[in-house]
Amino acid sequence: MTYAIEGWFAVEADGVVLLGTRCAACGTVCFPPRRGSCPNPRCDGTDMEIARLPRRGRVWSYTNAAYPPPSPYVAAQPYVPVTLAAVELDGAGIVVLGQVAGLTVDELEVGMELELTAGPLADGPLVWMWRRAS
Repeated sequence: MTYAIEGWFAVEADGVVLLGTRCAACGTVCFPPRRGSCPNPRCDGTDMEIARLPRRGRVWSYTNAAYPPPSPYVAAQPYVPVTLAAVELDGAGIVVLGQVAGLTVDELEVGMELELTAGPLADGPLVWMWRRAS
């Protein structure tokens, strides 16, 4: 299986999980995962530990890409608009952007609960996506 971005998410037996980092000193959560110093300006921590992030969250904002993006992005032919949602992860204090599987912007609303899934991009690699929470 080829991931679109190695080390940012994993597909496991019990589902998809985002991989972020958490500062050992102050608990600040980051996605995508990062190395080095904590991004919190009030913290001098440098120990960023890999953290499995919540699989559910609520829609913070959403839109669609009604036109194909330019190269090097590989779009499906014919192009089908892609729905995107910024989802605030339950209890993590961060918002993660991703494609939405099986829902259009007409079906989404701010505050709606979504959960992680995975699906292929037009050129084949697997990426995390959001779907309606079951």
